Amino acid sequence: MDIAFVLYDRFTALDLVGPYEALAAHPEVTPHFVAATRDVVRCDAGLPVQPTATFAELTRPDIVVVPGGSGWRPALDNTAVISWLAAVHPRTTWTTSVCTGSLLLAKAGILAGRRATTHWTLRETLAALGAEVATERVVFDEKVVTAAGVSAGIDMGLSLAAEMWGRETGEFIQLVMEYDPQPPMDCGSPEKADPAVVAAVRERVAAA
Repeated sequence: MDIAFVLYDRFTALDLVGPYEALAAHPEVTPHFVAATRDVVRCDAGLPVQPTATFAELTRPDIVVVPGGSGWRPALDNTAVISWLAAVHPRTTWTTSVCTGSLLLAKAGILAGRRATTHWTLRETLAALGAEVATERVVFDEKVVTAAGVSAGIDMGLSLAAEMWGRETGEFIQLVMEYDPQPPMDCGSPEKADPAVVAAVRERVAAA
């Protein structure tokens, strides 16, 4: 089972690594870091990732995982990324995204009329690209799976693992990861956060 983890300039590291940790260690999986070229790609905080395949080399992945990141705007105009997503999607078993990665799926025509989620600050943008916006943390719509912002990619990876290999396997992976969230502050959604913090985040995202 070939899983393509898509790379583009200024993706967010946890968007990529969260699902990778949940899925890539399974014995049926061959993970690939795929990009337009084999040149090193840097995340939005500077972490370098070495692609293992190019889009031209990997044309029939079983699963696609598209991370979000602060580079989502230029990525929407990146013909190599968007064209590859549109080309491989009809033959995938699962096409997935984390955070603003869903905007790239939408630009590729994959989310037209589908329920999907994204980072809470960009729900209107996702709707403008043709998706039916949902607010759940992980959304399944047939073979398309989208996750909300950043850390939700871990939930998406575990949910997909349980869907593919059974709940017991999903529980095994979650326990190996010791994924037992106990955040120090209860402000991980705009509904829970202080309005001043919500406004500050919106301003920062808009400026980025």
